[in-house]
Amino acid sequence: MSTIMVTGAAGFIGFYVAQALLDRGETVVGLDDFNSYYDPRLKVAREEILKRHSSFVSINVDISDLGPLETIFRNYSPSVVCHLAAQAGVRYSLRNPYAYQKSNLEGFVNLIEQAKQHSVDRFVYASSSSVYGGNTKLPYSEDDPVETPVSLYAATKRSNELIAYTYTHLWDMQTIGLRFFTVYGPWGRPDMAYWSFLEAMQYREPIKVFNYGRNRRDFTYIDDVTTGVLAALTVDKLDKYEIINLGNNQPVELMDFINSLEDLSGLKAIKEMVPAQPGDVVATFASIDRASRKLGFKPSTPLKDGLRQFIRWYEDQSSLVKSVRDFRLSQSRE
Repeated sequence: MSTIMVTGAAGFIGFYVAQALLDRGETVVGLDDFNSYYDPRLKVAREEILKRHSSFVSINVDISDLGPLETIFRNYSPSVVCHLAAQAGVRYSLRNPYAYQKSNLEGFVNLIEQAKQHSVDRFVYASSSSVYGGNTKLPYSEDDPVETPVSLYAATKRSNELIAYTYTHLWDMQTIGLRFFTVYGPWGRPDMAYWSFLEAMQYREPIKVFNYGRNRRDFTYIDDVTTGVLAALTVDKLDKYEIINLGNNQPVELMDFINSLEDLSGLKAIKEMVPAQPGDVVATFASIDRASRKLGFKPSTPLKDGLRQFIRWYEDQSSLVKSVRDFRLSQSRE
């Protein structure tokens, strides 16, 4: 049994990864700062589930604050770091650039430097499909050029990959970057389309359909992503420096996605067709040849099955999702 540090453990992907590791008998040191990007009560609810495991250690810390981070590494000596904490969101980065500087750049350097100093065996971190930016070649391959990010969020994620390369080159650290493609599912993020659209449909509010519904996304179910992350943490014979796509390899047009939500929920969407939003890309589509070969990654959840699971969770957690909505509305009035 080893000690694995998971940053962003109360976040969406971090929660699932931490839970899977705990179920396997690992000791998990979970870091999160419970910020107010969305209602912190959602993070608290996820964390309460993790706390049912006696081998889970929860630490409330901002990874951009180096002093406490140094103490945590000294006290717990993790053998592996799974770095999933970040300031998320493409559109939010247009309005709040310094949040990305602090978390995605300063926080990343703090973590990888501490991992180096404490001889961590493997440093696995979240990158994003957004690094492909303005690329038009599909599907996206890890060998494609990624020098044209179209949002600050994407630029910070690409910066993480470059910093990781430098640490591998200089200090022989093993660093594994995972480019996630539109992850969705129960306990997900309320700023993502699958949640925000369903909520708007429930309250008979219009939804903005950007690029007139022509955008396509490679929606990837959380259970499939979790399996991929666990493999990245544990499988043998990975190179010292790796970049690997984790996507469903089946992009879906936004209008088809909305139609599926309507069919499964029994609700109708009031669609407001609008032009493309700055920072958005037209399509995401993951080549998963490398993930399949190196991680044994085989996504198996069709979009309708995943959305069905999310809708069931959303309906079961009516009190929690209402508090998330109320929090967002109160923030927008400030």
